[in-house]
Amino acid sequence: MVHFTTALFLTALVASSANAAPLNKRIAQVIADSTGKWEQACLSAGGGLQCNPVSVAAFTTLLAAAGPCDQQDNADAMIDLAKTLNNDPTMISLAQIFSQQPRNTPTSQSVPYCQKAPKNPELNGLFQCQFQGADPKTFVGGVAVGGEGTIPFGLNAPLNPAGSCKANPDGPIADGTQLVDLTQDPGVKTNSGGSNPSSPSSSATSSPAVHTSASGSKGASASTSTNSPTSSSSSGSSGFKLQNGKDAQALNAQFASLAADSSCNAGENACVDGGFAQCVGDSFVITRCAGGLTCAALPLVNSAGTSITCTTTADAEARIAASGATGGLTGSGATSSTGSSSSSSSSSSSDATTSNSSSGTASSPATNNAASSPSNSGDFKLQNGLDAQGLNEEFASLTADSSCEEGENACVNGGFAQCVGGSFVITKCAAGLTCAALPLVNSPGTSIACTTTADAEARIAASGATGGLTGCS
Repeated sequence: MVHFTTALFLTALVASSANAAPLNKRIAQVIADSTGKWEQACLSAGGGLQCNPVSVAAFTTLLAAAGPCDQQDNADAMIDLAKTLNNDPTMISLAQIFSQQPRNTPTSQSVPYCQKAPKNPELNGLFQCQFQGADPKTFVGGVAVGGEGTIPFGLNAPLNPAGSCKANPDGPIADGTQLVDLTQDPGVKTNSGGSNPSSPSSSATSSPAVHTSASGSKGASASTSTNSPTSSSSSGSSGFKLQNGKDAQALNAQFASLAADSSCNAGENACVDGGFAQCVGDSFVITRCAGGLTCAALPLVNSAGTSITCTTTADAEARIAASGATGGLTGSGATSSTGSSSSSSSSSSSDATTSNSSSGTASSPATNNAASSPSNSGDFKLQNGLDAQGLNEEFASLTADSSCEEGENACVNGGFAQCVGGSFVITKCAAGLTCAALPLVNSPGTSIACTTTADAEARIAASGATGGLTGCS
């Protein structure tokens, strides 16, 4: 570090600081706070372990080193995931607000605007606000107003007032402030004059069924398509159930063609080589499923869409068959006759919970000592609860420097941990959430997810296990 000892220099510096803000003032923020509410909404919508990686990838784009369109690209990924979760309106609205969050600036200059259209129409016309301490006349890189990147995409004149955005039209926001703490309105108007375009435009009697597209997407967070239910199925759930099964088959067929070096889009999730794969940058990071399990796309039960989870092949085939789809895992072959079905065609709330909360990476399956009769489901449910408690007790003893085996997943210091190269890589859960092992509901096994302690304890208690999170209380 360089130390200035000349009194005259210090006097001059103080005098100049009194008249103007220093040019190289760094304006920063707690970037994780920008997507925390979105991540909680994602978990509530059933996104499971898909939520945190998308959240982390998004908030890192607020750093000064990010490209001018990285923030918009990741807001697109947030909306992509929302569309696989029944077009969740809260997730979409919060993604719109995130796309307008000011970025860090290392030089107290304004940050350039992205100069391309977004992927999702929900982001059309949106751009980031600026912090109040940023110079409205000069942008990072020394470009003056009117130069490239100083006017938002689609506009032909500088903003008035400078530094404003749709969610905060009065001007810039206070340095370090989160836009999502100031407003829940992204400032986007519908054709009818409403404030949020994320509510379905179709009539209340025919909500659109959303499912992952069978073409052009590699995972549940890739491009989606929206199909309105036919009138014959609008009075029941059979229409979207069958479509969910077919969509799961299409995804599984697509996943079978992927390899570790396949190209992907940031935030995309898939199954690759039997493992749960997340696209970071433009490459897949693969987390292996526990012994005896494989990654598969599964149909949701109570709403349109699919989930990705680690399970047995027999369980995946049974869930697809229960939707009415034929042809097994990919639609090209017969279903497996081994293993009992762990799901039924009924739309039970507990089954929907399993489909949603177990998305992501499951831990080692529970040892099932129940009688062979498949109707005796209470035995494996209790065992699942006991196994979850055992894992949570084990996780409590782990630290960031604990040794681990490649592909191992755990909870470490309250965060979701993946073993990479013999060491845990920890992804923090959103504010108010903690990592915990949870019992599956309709099949033997456990999952790991970011949730509240109260929710984890309630799920364990529902299995019949006593003693709270670890069985020790």
